[in-house]
Amino acid sequence: MSGQPVNESSVTSSSEVRTEAVRTVAVVDVGTTSLRMAVAEIGGEPRVRILETLSQAVTIGKDTFTKGSIQRDTIEACVRAFEDYRRVLDEYRITNPRAIHVVATSAVREAQNRLAFLDRVFSATGFQIEPIDETEVNRITYVGVQPQLDRDPELATRPTLVAEVGGGSTDVLLLREGQVLLSTGYRLGSLRLREQLEALRTPAGKFRGIMDEHIERTAAKIADAVRDHLAEGESVELLALGGDVRYAAAALVPNWDSSEIGRIPFDAFDEFTEQMNRFDEAELVRRHHLTFPDAETLGPALLTYRHLARLFDLDTLLVSNVNLRDGLLQEMAVEGRWSEQLKEQIVRSAIDLGRRFQFDEPHARHVATLAVRLFRELEPEHQLSPRYEVMLYVAALLHEVGMFVNTNAHHKHTYYLVSNSDLFGLGPQQMQLVALIARYHRRASPKPNHAGFSTLDRQRRIAVSKLAALLRVADALDRSHAGRITEFECLREKDRLALIVPNVDDVSLEQLALRQKGSLFEDVFGRKVLLRPKTS
Repeated sequence: MSGQPVNESSVTSSSEVRTEAVRTVAVVDVGTTSLRMAVAEIGGEPRVRILETLSQAVTIGKDTFTKGSIQRDTIEACVRAFEDYRRVLDEYRITNPRAIHVVATSAVREAQNRLAFLDRVFSATGFQIEPIDETEVNRITYVGVQPQLDRDPELATRPTLVAEVGGGSTDVLLLREGQVLLSTGYRLGSLRLREQLEALRTPAGKFRGIMDEHIERTAAKIADAVRDHLAEGESVELLALGGDVRYAAAALVPNWDSSEIGRIPFDAFDEFTEQMNRFDEAELVRRHHLTFPDAETLGPALLTYRHLARLFDLDTLLVSNVNLRDGLLQEMAVEGRWSEQLKEQIVRSAIDLGRRFQFDEPHARHVATLAVRLFRELEPEHQLSPRYEVMLYVAALLHEVGMFVNTNAHHKHTYYLVSNSDLFGLGPQQMQLVALIARYHRRASPKPNHAGFSTLDRQRRIAVSKLAALLRVADALDRSHAGRITEFECLREKDRLALIVPNVDDVSLEQLALRQKGSLFEDVFGRKVLLRPKTS
């Protein structure tokens, strides 16, 4: 892989996805205005079949965005909703915690009493909620929406801005031919904005104008970021996600097949947006039979999509029925394995980060390829899931970026740079693991008092140690930075692992490097690692 374009096969697990028996699972999205659950069968054909969806209105976002914390009454309302969901899951005989995935977005993540909320729900109902950030939301969105884009011949090759205006934030993805060009989030949320303006006691006569101004300013930032990734004069499509824009599509697109992408003429959407924003929440509830939480978010969300469409001078607004729960179910259907497209995006993002810090790209790519080879050869010893292979590959790509700061103690600088960077597809916890694996490619072995490592649970500490040991061996095999060793055979000999290298007569430099770096491998795997040229 050294010196060549990203190769999907370099980060593809050697084992194929097996056909599994059909299982019944559930996902729950704890949002700003509601708790939404989907129960589905996975593992058959089609891969995901929705059995039931439920929604319960809550005021988590209103509490967090105005008071900074989730109020006790709201917490207890959530507990009651989860108790109802638990009874539904019991009817479906879904009792295994691995068959239930519950996530929470900005309203829970930003609450000052987040931990108290998570603990109360868990102790009362057994549901373990995982707060996720914008990076993870965008990864899950990508998993859900990319198959739909691939099926649409008009969008498969065109730049497409995927935007979802949620209650607490607006998340955007810019895609072209399946590649992620931009992935980010903005603190522009339909409920957050309304609550902030109401908290400031904005006069009714000025409310709409101030809201428009705030939305337009953020939309302009999004448009500028998107144009940075487009060729001069290149156009972009806007694909809108979220319940608010789906409501507009249902009203404006006759006989919309929600399994496919809907197309709303902009003039009709513009008029509909203006009409919805003439009414206050009570009037929307009365006239359009909306719930009050939906009525609160509808106007600001539609205005945001309208501003984005205007900035790109679009005649048509595209709408998808895909939601966060769809992406979660897709990931569960493949048992957490990342698709080849997603893995490629993660690697591309890592390479972009490495280039930002002027890394030695041929060496980084070569070490990453050797590390993956070791990971696959030693699968019986490490017994780690395929996701760890991707994290090892990324850590190997970035293991020397700390040299951008200083060659002295560059492994520590690497840890700092990686742990404070964002990569598409990897959340904060995964980035922390990548940073630690890269940090331990040289010098001291992992220690309980090391920053970052000390906060990991036992399972992740062991995983970091195993992967760092593999990375040290791979790095030693390219000690010359010349890519001399491209293949090897693993020979297990009692308490030793011999790496047999063909087509290289003199491996003395690499043998010396292995003696310096091999102690962690011996400590972790109980084998001394040796390097030998292959004799004919």
